[in-house]
Amino acid sequence: MSRLEPTGIMQEKQLLVEGNDPRNFFEAFARHLSLQNMQIQNFGGVKDLRYFLSLLRKMPGTGKISSIGIVRDAEDSARSAFQSVQSALENAGLPAPRRAGQRLSGEPAVSVAILPDNERPGMLETLLCRTFVGAAEDKCIDDYLACVSALPDVNIRRPDKARVHAWLAAKPDPHVSAGVAAKKRFEHARLIVVRQYRHRHRRFAGESLPGAPGRGQAGVFQGGLDA
Repeated sequence: MSRLEPTGIMQEKQLLVEGNDPRNFFEAFARHLSLQNMQIQNFGGVKDLRYFLSLLRKMPGTGKISSIGIVRDAEDSARSAFQSVQSALENAGLPAPRRAGQRLSGEPAVSVAILPDNERPGMLETLLCRTFVGAAEDKCIDDYLACVSALPDVNIRRPDKARVHAWLAAKPDPHVSAGVAAKKRFEHARLIVVRQYRHRHRRFAGESLPGAPGRGQAGVFQGGLDA
């Protein structure tokens, strides 16, 4: 399978994300917040970031990049995921933050977000699951997953992804992924990260937002996406 390459440098703020689903989600998120001058690119899988960054640094117009934000899943270890991003940045000759959520000033400025919260294992779907905890559907999803998990030969290896898919399936207009749902109709899908976090942090990808900086989950957006 061929590796993805940068599509070009169209905006001074670059947000690099792991996969099409996160790209669709963050495009919807950025549009929802009316963010400007930001280009969101999919760098592929976790092993492809080093290659992607090396090409990005060689592209025409690289000098006009003012900031780079990188978002990837923690998977089993947020620490290991961050160290992998650090290594890719250093290999490309870019500033490497000392911790996830930190915005390192420079030319360009660099920030890194490890989902779900820069500290725990998980992924984008882990964060999204937290947005419907306590909702009417939540107990039904618990019952459904418990039922299918008890069946022979069923092994749910990514329960957070399964929860998000089950939640989306209960919507009036179901979609196959959180990213597609968000891109088509952000509010309808109730991917309400904005509702929980927008009043806890001031900046997202260099844009001013109301409210004060926050910690924890909000720090993913305060630091990692503060490109």
